[in-house]
Amino acid sequence: MIKSRILRATAVALTSVGLVAGLSGIAGASSGSVSNTGPDSSNKIMSLVKNQVAVTNNNHVSLMNQNDQAASSGNTKVWGNTTGGSATSGNATTNNAANVSLSVKNTMPSMSGASTSNTGTINTTGPNSDNKVLFIAKNDVTVSNDNSICIVNTNEQSATTGDATVSHNTTGGSATSGSATTSNSSSFNVSISN
Repeated sequence: MIKSRILRATAVALTSVGLVAGLSGIAGASSGSVSNTGPDSSNKIMSLVKNQVAVTNNNHVSLMNQNDQAASSGNTKVWGNTTGGSATSGNATTNNAANVSLSVKNTMPSMSGASTSNTGTINTTGPNSDNKVLFIAKNDVTVSNDNSICIVNTNEQSATTGDATVSHNTTGGSATSGSATTSNSSSFNVSISN
């Protein structure tokens, strides 16, 4: 009778181990059941779900705006006349506008698979049996963000009005040089979201 009991317990232990091995590869919701085992049996239902997410974001943004402008109005000259007239040069105008908008968005991946809807049932086991139901979910998230922004804005402007000369006339006239104007406008809008 004792010999038969030992063989029966060994067979139950092998059946339980096989069930555990079968459950270990199931991700998400897990379920298992053990029933009708003999005395002194060891029955375990275990489920282990491990989620590992490693995210590395390297955002390197370089913006460069170089603006070189030169505006010069012409020379005017009233010279060598009995009665001088009038001379007028036109206006010189330069304009520059730079508007830059940049957006970088890094989206975090979703963590799925560690479902809490796990079920385990152990019933109708013999006396002195060791019964365990264990569900473990481990989530490991590592996020590394490296954001580098470099903005270079160079603006060089020169404006020169021309010469206005009235000379060597019996009766002088008028000479008017036009205006020289330069303008620059720069706008940078950078948005990085991790």
